[in-house]
Amino acid sequence: MAARAVLFALDGGAAERLLACQDGDELMQLVEEIEERWDLDHLFELDKSWDALHRCFTDGDLAFDNGHFPLSHVILGGVPLHESDDYIVCYVTAEQVREVAAALEPLDGQWLCDRFSTLTFNAYQGTADAEDIAYTQAFLPGLKNFYRTAARNGRAAIFTVDQ
Repeated sequence: MAARAVLFALDGGAAERLLACQDGDELMQLVEEIEERWDLDHLFELDKSWDALHRCFTDGDLAFDNGHFPLSHVILGGVPLHESDDYIVCYVTAEQVREVAAALEPLDGQWLCDRFSTLTFNAYQGTADAEDIAYTQAFLPGLKNFYRTAARNGRAAIFTVDQ
């Protein structure tokens, strides 16, 4: 699961439409529409950092239901809406986004470095060396800003990654 990921903050209408999808095809069509809009004010590109970030925010594993809320919901948490061999979509409610934003606020690069060094990443495709840690740390400020802005605007979020 080491592909490129993007977080999108959804307004109430888009979130309702997403949750009302009847099947995977309908859901993926709507996700494609959201991606095509590419609303720079309401998205954050994680590139490949998402894997290490999720592991650091949880227990070191790459899974949907590991770790403790609210940090468990930053990347792969919330409701998995779609999982296939080539794509994942997870949904976090607007209320959960506020809690995630608050939990991320005190975290900094040093916290991430310390956390990275305490975990054993099973099946991790990164190197876990200083360069890998620095790469992952570089995404933390933008991630915090994404959730802070989404929370301030009362938006839900989806995490998407193509595999």
